[in-house]
Amino acid sequence: MDRCQVIVVGCGGLGSAALYRLARELGSGVVGLEQFALGHDRGASQDHSRIIRLAQHQPQYAALAGPAYAAWAEVEAESQQTLVTRTGGLVIEDREVRRGIDSGTRNIEGYTAVFDEFDVDYELLDADELQSRWPQFRLDGGEQALYQSESGIVDAARANAVHVALARAHGAQVHEHTPVRRVCPDGDGVLVETDDRTYRADRVVVAADAWTNQVLRDCGVRLPLTVTQEQVTYYATPHLAEFSPARFPVFMWHGEHNFYGFPVYGEVATKLGQHMGGHETTADDRTFEPDPVRQKRYARFVEQHLPRFGGPELYTKTCLYTVPPDQDFVLDTVPDHPQITVAVGAGHAYKFAALLGELLADLALDRAPAHPIEAFSLTRRALTDPTFARSFHV
Repeated sequence: MDRCQVIVVGCGGLGSAALYRLARELGSGVVGLEQFALGHDRGASQDHSRIIRLAQHQPQYAALAGPAYAAWAEVEAESQQTLVTRTGGLVIEDREVRRGIDSGTRNIEGYTAVFDEFDVDYELLDADELQSRWPQFRLDGGEQALYQSESGIVDAARANAVHVALARAHGAQVHEHTPVRRVCPDGDGVLVETDDRTYRADRVVVAADAWTNQVLRDCGVRLPLTVTQEQVTYYATPHLAEFSPARFPVFMWHGEHNFYGFPVYGEVATKLGQHMGGHETTADDRTFEPDPVRQKRYARFVEQHLPRFGGPELYTKTCLYTVPPDQDFVLDTVPDHPQITVAVGAGHAYKFAALLGELLADLALDRAPAHPIEAFSLTRRALTDPTFARSFHV
C-alpha cells in the first residue's frame, strides 16, 4: 500500500490549484490522481478563456473576488506565465426584457450595491453612452450597463497546466489516466483505490465535479447535484482589430437569456456562451454534440446586437456544469470525516480557482480558511433538506 500525506482526486481547475498549494507546503507528500488525460475536455475546466471579475451580486462571492486576483498574481509571479488579461468588463441589462423576469439583487442595482459595500470603482452607462464607447454593440435604447475596469480573462487551460507544473516542481506526483474507484475513511486517514494500487493518505481533497457522488459513495455523502451540458461558440470574425482585447471588453448580457462574450483570445475568433439553460445529463451520459437550438439562439443575438462580432462558426464545444440546488459552491470537509475535503464549483468557480486551491489546502490541513467560506458548507439546508427547491439563475 502506497502512503502519502494528501491525495487530490481530480486535476481540473480546482483540483490542480489545490494540488499546487498543497505541494508548496508538503512537497513529495502530495499525489494528484486524474481519471483522464491532463487537460481533457470532459469536464468543466477546459478551453482558453473564463471571465474574471470583481462584479458579484452576492457578498459571499464579492468577499473572495479581490483575493482571487491576488492569488492569480502569486501563481503568475512564481511561474512567470501570464494567466490573467485585463480587458475591462460590462454587465449589460436589457431592462425592458428583464422586467418581470428578474428581481432582487440579480440586476444592475444588485451589482452596484455590492460594489458600494466593498468599495469597488465602477461606471454606470446608458445605452447611448455604451454605444458611444463601444460602437461594436447595436442597442435598442432601453439597456443599462455597468463597467468595471479590472474585469478580464483568465486562461483556464493554461492555468491548469501551470498549476500542475508548479505542483510537480514542488515534488508532487501527478498520475493521469488513473480513475479513483473508491474513497473510504480508514480511522483518521483515508483509503483511495485505483485500478493499479491502493493508497493510504492522511487527507484527501475530492475535486471531481460531475463525478463527485461516484467518488464519495462510501463516505456517507450524496449531494443533490444537477449536471447540465453547456456550450460556447467561436466565431471567425473578419474584424479582428475591433474585437482585440485592447479594444473590446468581456461582457455579460442579461436579457431574455443571459449571454457572455469574449474578445479575440486563444483562437483567432470571438467567443459567445449562455450561462445555464443546457439540458440535464450525467458525466457518463453526456454527449459532445452541440445543441442546434442554442447555436441558432447565439447567432440571432450576434446578428441583432454584435453583427461584426460574428463570422463563420469556427466551432461549438460543450462542457459540464455541476450545480447544487442553490447554485453555490461546496467547500467543506465531510461531517464525521474531516480528513475528506470536498469541492464543487457550481459552474462558476473558475475565476476564483487560484484562491479556492488555497482555501482547500487550508481545509485539508485542518486550518481555519484564510477567507470566509461558511456559505459553502456541506451542512447547509440546500444540501441537506430534500424539500429545498432548486433556484438556478439562468
